[in-house]
Amino acid sequence: MIFDISIVGYTAGFCTAIAQFPQAYKVIKTGDTHSISLGMYSIMTFGILVWLIYGFLLHDMPMILSNGVCLIPSIYTLFVTMRNNIKNKKARL
Repeated sequence: MIFDISIVGYTAGFCTAIAQFPQAYKVIKTGDTHSISLGMYSIMTFGILVWLIYGFLLHDMPMILSNGVCLIPSIYTLFVTMRNNIKNKKARL
């Protein structure tokens, strides 16, 4: 029996991609981003984007799919966090 190593890549990619969705769902549902670190989400979103580019450069489908899917909730959460931080700063003035 031959083991297809891409199964490991797809499994890891699936897990990391869906890991972003509970946080994004909570942000969609409540709009609350008070406890989300803007710095952490900025760095993580940038890292996901770079991994996606790397996947395209390697023509690595598990990497492309997982990071492409992962980027969607990450960008959304980052956007809402930034928007809420701007609103909060304006409200303090």
